[in-house]
Amino acid sequence: MTTLESHLENIRRDGYTIVENAIEPALVDELNLALQQLENVRGIQPGNNRFEGGRTIRIYNLLAEQPVFQQIPVHASLLPIVEAVLDPGCLVSSLSSIAIDPGETAQPLHVDDTLYGLPRPHEAIVCNSMWALTDFTRENGATRIVPGSRLWKERPAYGAHHDSIPAEMSRGSLLIWNGSLWHGGGANHSDQRRVGIAMNYCAGFLRQQENQQLGIPPDVARGFSDRLLQLAGFGTYRGLIGHIDKQSPVQRLLGRDDGFLNVWDAADQQLKNNGEDQADQ
Repeated sequence: MTTLESHLENIRRDGYTIVENAIEPALVDELNLALQQLENVRGIQPGNNRFEGGRTIRIYNLLAEQPVFQQIPVHASLLPIVEAVLDPGCLVSSLSSIAIDPGETAQPLHVDDTLYGLPRPHEAIVCNSMWALTDFTRENGATRIVPGSRLWKERPAYGAHHDSIPAEMSRGSLLIWNGSLWHGGGANHSDQRRVGIAMNYCAGFLRQQENQQLGIPPDVARGFSDRLLQLAGFGTYRGLIGHIDKQSPVQRLLGRDDGFLNVWDAADQQLKNNGEDQADQ
């Protein structure tokens, strides 16, 4: 069994997997520095609800910020697993940081696909990940998970207690899970901040959690790689969903030719090619 297959088997069976030492140490350092700079410059404060936390710093829409964040959605340790859980047409749903400070209480357990309202269990439509920019331990608020819960018919009652385990992992590791898994941020009983980046994906036919096309300035998006543009939703899904007057958003909004061909035009082109092939025989 390959490494990819073993991670996929973990997700099928338990709903999650951990990829140890997946992120280059220099990239971890650069991401930590970028987040601290954003927090300082923007004066970001904790949220005021139980879900976001009273001692947790969250920075949203990171793809609109420093270029270093562009490395996250396409990272080779992460994207192949996500594409196998969903499909290559998956989208960036949100990219945000979550820094849990000492004294924070546990986040209510939840599932990330709950607002789509599908009866459980169902095929994976959300696949999310947590990048450990510090060690994740039981004491400092490692993500709490309920193994196997992605297969349950029930969703967790908001604020109710459920048995869970900490997804402990070392700095530079990845936690990847099916969006139906019961999970939540842990309580921080240590004297150190726990820092993670939540890199979340959804199936290409779903609306993204963060509106990438409006939240990312066009001048920033023009600097994205072709694959990142597709992941951010500036392409189309299966040659149709998301087009603008038979053009992809990349063509229409950013002026970049991505070779988009409408699914029906592509089908006719294929028939034509097949006919020519048969005529040549």
